[in-house]
Amino acid sequence: MSNLHELHFPNESAEYRAHRDELLRAEMDLRRQLETVAALRRTLPLGGKIPRDYIFDRIDPNGGALPVPLSDLFAPGKASLLLYSFMFAPEWDTPCPACTSITDGFNSIYRHVRDRVNFAVVAKAQPGKLKKLAQQREWSQLPLFSSYANSYNKDYHAQPGDNQSDQQPILNVFVKRGTDIHHFWATELLFVPGDGHPRHCDLVWPLWNLFDMTPEGRGDWGPKLAY
Repeated sequence: MSNLHELHFPNESAEYRAHRDELLRAEMDLRRQLETVAALRRTLPLGGKIPRDYIFDRIDPNGGALPVPLSDLFAPGKASLLLYSFMFAPEWDTPCPACTSITDGFNSIYRHVRDRVNFAVVAKAQPGKLKKLAQQREWSQLPLFSSYANSYNKDYHAQPGDNQSDQQPILNVFVKRGTDIHHFWATELLFVPGDGHPRHCDLVWPLWNLFDMTPEGRGDWGPKLAY
């Protein structure tokens, strides 16, 4: 079987190239599958209308909190909103390290994402706690909101029950059609029983994909708030 391309790396063996081409075919299959899934996702019908126009508190690292309805998270000309819920309960002293890691990344790419769609991050912690966290993490770009005073987390499955200390991460996508706002999609792999970690946010969290490219892989490593 001929090689898939003509490039070779210094001193690589024929055995390496044969195995690498086998892996490359699997990578090509994976890419096609990702494209197929993305196309299927785009064909979803509208989900349910939001039950209310939730009022969040927008966190200003340099000022006070400002009440903002969910409908105002849609900028003119942009009909989609990605809203990531990260784990930081009102009673917690510190946020989830993994959720903090992914939000660090979101802050860096936000200026690019907002050019095409709306994007924000929300947590259940009080506005004051979130402001302190935003200052510590230097989240100066990303729109950050507190859902402390509304039922968004419970309604959209970032809080499984009535206990505010029980938080879980989820990425929800909403779409605006006219004046109506509908749910469109969520990282529901989180809720499907199965073996191992659900990896429901892996596609937007490149950290793990970087590790997957190495012989060490992911292992049992996890993000920390400080190193």
